[in-house]
Amino acid sequence: MDNKKGSLLALASIPLIMTLGNSMLIPILPQIARQLHISSFEVSMLITVYGVVAILLIPIAGYLSDKFGRKAVIIPSLIITGLGGALSGLASWIGEGMTVYWIILAGRLLQGIGAAGAFPIVIPLVGDMFENEDDVSKSLGLIETSNTFGKVLSPILGAALGLWLWYLPFLAIPLLCLVALGLVIFLVKSPPRKEDPPSLRTFLKGVKKILKIKGRWLYAIFAIGGICMFLLFGVLFYLSEQLESKHHLKGVVKGLVLAIPLAALCLASYITGKKIGKNKVLMKWCSVAGMILSTGALFGISMFNHIYFVISCLIICGAGIGIVLPCTDALITEGIEKEARGTITSLYSSMRFIGVALGPPVVSVLVKTSHMTMFFVIGGVSLLAVILILCAVKPDKDGGGKEADSKSNPKPRPA
Repeated sequence: MDNKKGSLLALASIPLIMTLGNSMLIPILPQIARQLHISSFEVSMLITVYGVVAILLIPIAGYLSDKFGRKAVIIPSLIITGLGGALSGLASWIGEGMTVYWIILAGRLLQGIGAAGAFPIVIPLVGDMFENEDDVSKSLGLIETSNTFGKVLSPILGAALGLWLWYLPFLAIPLLCLVALGLVIFLVKSPPRKEDPPSLRTFLKGVKKILKIKGRWLYAIFAIGGICMFLLFGVLFYLSEQLESKHHLKGVVKGLVLAIPLAALCLASYITGKKIGKNKVLMKWCSVAGMILSTGALFGISMFNHIYFVISCLIICGAGIGIVLPCTDALITEGIEKEARGTITSLYSSMRFIGVALGPPVVSVLVKTSHMTMFFVIGGVSLLAVILILCAVKPDKDGGGKEADSKSNPKPRPA
């Protein structure tokens, strides 16, 4: 197998496994709540604590990957993630009553620590591996497709494992991490460093300079990534509860229904990654189109609460998000020099994790209002992303453009 193809295969396993480790819990959250006698908000914290700790640590992991190498950060991170899953899975054997909940929460926190140095570091590593922008876009499309395929598979697999024992999805995590660990160790060949990494002070000055020059479009991309994950995990949390409480769907059948909008997301992500190439103007307008689809679908759901209509709109919403994510990945990766790529893309990943962390608890509060209010609020958040793309992301017609300080930094920027 070609070295780069083997490396890409191994790297694609990481977002797949990280997504399974988190999203497998979505269909069994009501089951966990009943088993542990906890509230909807408390069970949503199992998703949120994972995201919050990752948010805090991803920038540090990004800097460490810039300084010591991507692979040197990914390997211990996979080990930590596996240990966190094992702790959560063994909680019911270790403690009793509410102690079980707190042990699971501790395991999820450990998982979040590991996750901070896994998937977020894959994105800059792919950017390091390929010089040609077309190759970068296609490879990032594959990585994002792997991520979304994990989201498709996770409700089915999580529900199936939950039918057997409610804590089996937790115990599956260390096994999955072991697979990814073996692939990374034996297949991933990190590109050689051309020069020694800069000191922390010099590095931070460089990052500050990048944010000063490119901040407008970078901050917009950060926010858009967070909004996409907020929408995705929020509506999945809502749909999971509704399918069980109102429509009495459980187990694999429920998982299959949850997988439908995620399959649309996966397919849209794959096709978009193949088509966008290095055309940054196309990336922008694909992102606009994707967010308009999502916004229209969410406002549509606010009008009608029929289950078939809701699922149809969520398919459109999922496809819209699937169009946006490969575009934002490519814009941010191709627009940043390799020396700071790990840190800048880690800030982007942190924003995505903020969306993951906020989605379930915000929806658990909004669901107590009314169906229309909840989806008007969520649709409004999606509309904000449309405005950000239109106003802040402005690539030149040739997909490049010079920086404001072209003498000191002649590299073209994506927006």
